Amino acid sequence: MPPEEATAVAETTSSNDAASCKGLVKIYWTATGEVNALTGIDASFPEGAITAVVGPSGSGKSSLLRILAAIDRPTAGQVMIGGRDVSSLPAWRRRRVRRRVVGYMFQRPADNLIPYLNAYDHLVLAGRLRGGFDPNEADELLEVVGLTDRAKHRPHQMSGGEQQRLALASAAIGKPALVVADEPTAELDSGSGQALMELVRSLARRGVTFLSSTHDPIVAAAADRTLYLRHGALEAEADAERHQARALSVIDTAGRIQLPPGALRLFPGRRAVITVDEDGVRIDPP
Repeated sequence: MPPEEATAVAETTSSNDAASCKGLVKIYWTATGEVNALTGIDASFPEGAITAVVGPSGSGKSSLLRILAAIDRPTAGQVMIGGRDVSSLPAWRRRRVRRRVVGYMFQRPADNLIPYLNAYDHLVLAGRLRGGFDPNEADELLEVVGLTDRAKHRPHQMSGGEQQRLALASAAIGKPALVVADEPTAELDSGSGQALMELVRSLARRGVTFLSSTHDPIVAAAADRTLYLRHGALEAEADAERHQARALSVIDTAGRIQLPPGALRLFPGRRAVITVDEDGVRIDPP
């Protein structure tokens, strides 16, 4: 990134987060009115960790990933990627940030690749776009993803699993701050999906940070943290190490908390009695 641009967009944080968002809002305007895709998301993505984002269709997963990949701009809120505040950058500056510090994987393996380039040339191109190609890193990544003997093969000569492994290596080359993956195992069989996530874990141990939306339990099981979205809000989060048996509900900066869907039947009138005492907080039907 040019020095003058770095000055304009850089805002270094003292945390160990590869990316974060605060008060994130995304509104789409349609012919029938506003669609609130995200309604105040606060989340952080630690370096070298795998974070899975889960939730039903329409929960806001894709909107969150597109913003954290610097593809879209939020309607409101702050987004930090690799120490840079990208919240209000115009499209051309987001594109430069995306090239340098974000790797992206589409769910369809072929969508990640250029038909006329072989595996090695994909890494050359991705490395140069990221700011500098290192042949040693390319060779190492091909070995990590098990494609050393496929280095001169083009995408049509590879299986879907091999294509997605190449996409993973291309996204991770050049040490991006964040690799964003949209349903990375959706087009793979269970064996190929399991193998891909084992590679993701090995790269995470090397310091690569992953954020993935998913409906696949294989991806969720490989994650260090899981964020649960519902109706554009962060409903809960779970930490694989500390909270294996439970998901923690999230209280946003406005003091709002989402009840689990199963609890809503207790509040048909959508009103509750809140009792606060020295022992804690109770939420009861009226």
